[in-house]
Amino acid sequence: MSANKYKTNHERMLELIEKLNEADLAYYRDDNPIMSDRDYDILMDELKGLEKDTGLILSNSPTQKVSGEILEELTLVRHTRPMLSADKIKSEDDLIKFAAGRDVLLSWKMDGLTLVLRYEHGQLVQAITRGREGIIGEDVTHTVRTLLNVPLSIPIQESFEVRGEGVISWNNFRKINMSLEEPYSHPRNYASGSVRKLDASEAKNRLLEFWAFDLVSDYLEPKSKVSQQEFLKHNGFSVVPYIYIKAGTSEEMIRNAVATMDPKHFAYPVDGLIMEYEDIAYGKSLGATGHHENRLIAFKWEDELHDTKFLGVELATTRTGMVSITGIFEPVVIDGTKVSRAYLHNLDIFDEFQFGVGDVIKVYKANMIIPQIADNLTMSNTYQLPMNCPCCGEPLVVKTTSGGTRQLFCDNPNCAAKLVQKFAHFCEKTRMNIEGLSATTLEKFISNGWIRNFGDLYELEQHREAIINTEGFGVKSYERLQAAIEKSLHCTLAKFIAGLGIPMVGRHAGRDLDRYFNGSWVAFEQAIQDGFDFTQLPDFGETMHNNIYEWYADTDEAKLWRPLLEKIDFIKENNDMNINANNPFNGKTVVATGKLEKYTREGIQMKLLELGAHPTSSVTKKTDYLIVGEKAGSKLAKALQMGVKTLTEQEFEEIIAE
Repeated sequence: MSANKYKTNHERMLELIEKLNEADLAYYRDDNPIMSDRDYDILMDELKGLEKDTGLILSNSPTQKVSGEILEELTLVRHTRPMLSADKIKSEDDLIKFAAGRDVLLSWKMDGLTLVLRYEHGQLVQAITRGREGIIGEDVTHTVRTLLNVPLSIPIQESFEVRGEGVISWNNFRKINMSLEEPYSHPRNYASGSVRKLDASEAKNRLLEFWAFDLVSDYLEPKSKVSQQEFLKHNGFSVVPYIYIKAGTSEEMIRNAVATMDPKHFAYPVDGLIMEYEDIAYGKSLGATGHHENRLIAFKWEDELHDTKFLGVELATTRTGMVSITGIFEPVVIDGTKVSRAYLHNLDIFDEFQFGVGDVIKVYKANMIIPQIADNLTMSNTYQLPMNCPCCGEPLVVKTTSGGTRQLFCDNPNCAAKLVQKFAHFCEKTRMNIEGLSATTLEKFISNGWIRNFGDLYELEQHREAIINTEGFGVKSYERLQAAIEKSLHCTLAKFIAGLGIPMVGRHAGRDLDRYFNGSWVAFEQAIQDGFDFTQLPDFGETMHNNIYEWYADTDEAKLWRPLLEKIDFIKENNDMNINANNPFNGKTVVATGKLEKYTREGIQMKLLELGAHPTSSVTKKTDYLIVGEKAGSKLAKALQMGVKTLTEQEFEEIIAE
């Protein structure tokens, strides 16, 4: 089979995987099928045929169901060849000196967890972390098999290793971090923590990717770095993007190439650039030291550190009771934006800095994006951290989380901050969809004593006159609110469970539980009482299993949801959508990018689903429309290049209003 033919097959497989996975999400997560069973089966059969013909199977292929393997501990493994580092420089002049007279590749130095994937007889047999000094790493095969784009099977029988980086995109990192009780400080820590989990099912839903940057083999040895990268691409690997710089390129052009690789415009975290000789044999001839290889060099950006003064902290209570700590300091301008606060993540980090009001601290933006406190130059250690809940005033307690860090918690079950966020979570559009109950409104209702549990939401007619006379309300707004409340009484088990706030049990898990228990709350609750093993369900790990039982046994939580059970009418189909088949978006593939004024990311997706459209996250030749918001990035450029029709948010609104 020719390389061109194989590449064509590979591209078609990627298209099929994307379509089938989107169809699965629409069917199982969103209750909104986007294709018939017959069309789905045709695409699935084509994918199976291509996998059989090519010998290539990707980890995110819907033909694969990766098991949720659970290990007792990670095994140490010695690398077949040491993974040496690259010598580090911080001067563009040194890059120019390195490139002099030779063809080179300039690529991103992606910032995640370095991994080595070993293939034998066409199968992924082992995945190892770099580990200390690149000599001994940890066997993480069980979790790496769950990464989105790792080939599990390839049409190459010779043994070889692929070196690369396990990473998460900035967008996915922000999205997932918001859902975690203990957020990660940086995508690097997230990648490391996720890959090194003992329970593979916990890692599966963390949206990690593998980006290859090197091939090691005694049998497969392309002569050039470009041909090596093309080999990896043709065999199903995502390859770290690079710029090819020919020998004799002017200094100015090299500096321009460096300037174009601005980390602010890249979707993934990076901590520098790598320059490597194109001629592999020449690179090898340069040898190595005990620390680094001479065939490549790492260009590291210097963090732009700024001096400022520490002013104090701001505490905020979450719906789980965990209290976040944010450091406040005198405003400084970093990379064109004013910065005055940085998240401190946990009590251990706070204590390390030994803050005092007026202390001189150094701050920066990690990857030019995330504000961070780098150092405290004064360390007076005089600042007394508030130890009372910022909302209810009750004393805070210190707890050690499952991640091993100390966190502040408010244990008051009646804390208004916790209640407001719990109720806001319950009322969200993607859950119970009670429009009109914003966090601000809920705070007013709770403070007035009108809402103490979820059941009280459905008895607000008792307070009709008082609500109508509440600032921001009137007769019409009250009636709209009551209509939304009444409508929410008829909901799926999936939405109800997602709204309860069980840690790690969101919409996707709720949909799985809905399917397994056939939409019956009674069956779900009986299973808990009978000691049901939730780990037998797809993507349910031990942590999720324990979270369900701990939530159910929590008497304070039960006081919130149990009064509602007698009111809810559980339905098995989503009847919320009323699709007008004549609207121009019905049946079309639509992508939204940038910051929209009227819609959140989830909100625009829901609106598109209501219109019968097929919302996706990436622009391809199959995309019909791109809705463009403020600060649209690479998706807009790609759409313009491919001739995809673009719409502003206003244009979109005008069309659907017709």
